[in-house]
Amino acid sequence: MQGPARRRTGRLGRAGRLLPTPTGTPFTFGYALVLLATSLFAEYGDPGTVAGLLHASSTDVAHLSRTPLLVLVASALWVAGGLLSPYAIGFVFVLTALERRIGAWRTAAVFLVGHVVATLATEIPVALSVLAGHLPDTSLHRLDYGISFGLMASVGALAGLLTPVARGLVLAWVSVMLLQDLVAFEDPLTNWGHPLALAVGAGCGPLLRRAGRRI
Repeated sequence: MQGPARRRTGRLGRAGRLLPTPTGTPFTFGYALVLLATSLFAEYGDPGTVAGLLHASSTDVAHLSRTPLLVLVASALWVAGGLLSPYAIGFVFVLTALERRIGAWRTAAVFLVGHVVATLATEIPVALSVLAGHLPDTSLHRLDYGISFGLMASVGALAGLLTPVARGLVLAWVSVMLLQDLVAFEDPLTNWGHPLALAVGAGCGPLLRRAGRRI
């Protein structure tokens, strides 16, 4: 019985490594708790209060021009679509896997860079288009929040740590999904930001592979 018991324990141990833990993946674990709290509040809190907080957290041009640091942080405290959205599920597994390979600080840096770069790259053209008269002033106040840009950067970074074949498969699969979103044209600015964030994360691959070998 000892052999089967050890194998079951080993499988449970490997499965447990897919999920964040306070000691093994402190950044992902702590961030996940924050997202859990805000998602529950968004689901069960007073609708007016929730709407006001989401609007105040939006990384639209108006907010970025006044309080850029505040809204860049606040916008990443919410999950668009709630706890059962693909973003929430992907966050747990992708960031856990990435943090186990490169550590908490580097994972946080990848997420932050992807979030900030993709946000600015999608909102600055809006500001310029409004100044040029190609878009109405209402475009300066669009609702934009969530973890999707940081998540896409993390996916790209994680893919960069895989073998060439696995890397190509992951990037191809994610790229197809992002292309479908672009074709649907439901939210063009956000949808263009996703492949940009993915490319930012993938571009960190060489540096992260060296960092991962040192951990």
